Amino acid sequence: MNLIVIGAGAWGTALAIGAARHTAGHHVTLWARNAQQVQEMQAAGSNARYLPGMAFPAALQVSAAPLAQAVQGMDLVIVATPMSALRSTLQALADARVTVPVAWLCKGFEAVPAGQTGVGLMPHEVCTQVAPQLASGALSGPSFAQEVANGQPTLLVAASRHPLVRQALLQAFHTGPLRLYANEDIVGVEVGGAVKNVMAIAAGLCDGMHLGLNARAALLTRGLAEMTRLGVALGAKADTFMGLSGLGDLMLTATGDLSRNRKVGLLLAQGMTLAQAVDSLGHVAEGVYSARTVVQRAQAAGVEMPIAATVVELLDGRISPQDAVQRLMARDPKSEGV
Repeated sequence: MNLIVIGAGAWGTALAIGAARHTAGHHVTLWARNAQQVQEMQAAGSNARYLPGMAFPAALQVSAAPLAQAVQGMDLVIVATPMSALRSTLQALADARVTVPVAWLCKGFEAVPAGQTGVGLMPHEVCTQVAPQLASGALSGPSFAQEVANGQPTLLVAASRHPLVRQALLQAFHTGPLRLYANEDIVGVEVGGAVKNVMAIAAGLCDGMHLGLNARAALLTRGLAEMTRLGVALGAKADTFMGLSGLGDLMLTATGDLSRNRKVGLLLAQGMTLAQAVDSLGHVAEGVYSARTVVQRAQAAGVEMPIAATVVELLDGRISPQDAVQRLMARDPKSEGV
């Protein structure tokens, strides 16, 4: 199989490495728009900026060729850009008349442009707008790039309404330490991927303020309830949220030390501003980008998400970390049902 990964950040690079190690002998291209970055990766035989010390397999090549040229002859296209660049990348693939399966890795809802009205869209909704002819889907689940690149056991979800896309993803990545499960519920998978990043910021805040393990367990349980409520309202299956892209990804991102979103919460608890916290990461924390849009989408659907709403107020600087905790603990009693 010939496949291309568009976007040479940590996650795109890790998956490209994983595919290049496949026993089927895939030919993998890691594409970056920055020619200087490509030259540095070619010279080093690794992505020193995002995955230092992780050597590229022989089957992995890097390219900064024009995208329309780079995708020619591929059997699968993986979009590893941040959510903010998904629309333009899908438009470029449509312009290049791509007919092979396409899958994205980003997790979140697209932010509504300034001055415009409406609600943020899930990735598959963006694709429906700009490239409805693409056979597309998402690759998601609990996964840190460093561990995938290290060849440590990881389980992912290949989500698509198109059987061809699900099969292509399994063919590309299912081998050795990487195991994939297929799922038709792309709405549930994408909602889980978006909301878990917001909850991870809240979990980092909880841990940074030393509120204890009881508090963290309560937070994540109620966070899962918020995730499920929103997903079901948007057409997802409830049981999707008990799987890898829901509960699994939430647990990893909210508790793992490699989580950038959790790190944002930890740094805010230490007194940093949001700008300082984000600058210190050096990587994108998708929860910061999509938190407001998640809450807007929930409000439009009539879904209550108090934890997510509190995270947005915290990120906007309208309340302090202490106020955020106080607000959540002061809520009126209610039954536990989702």
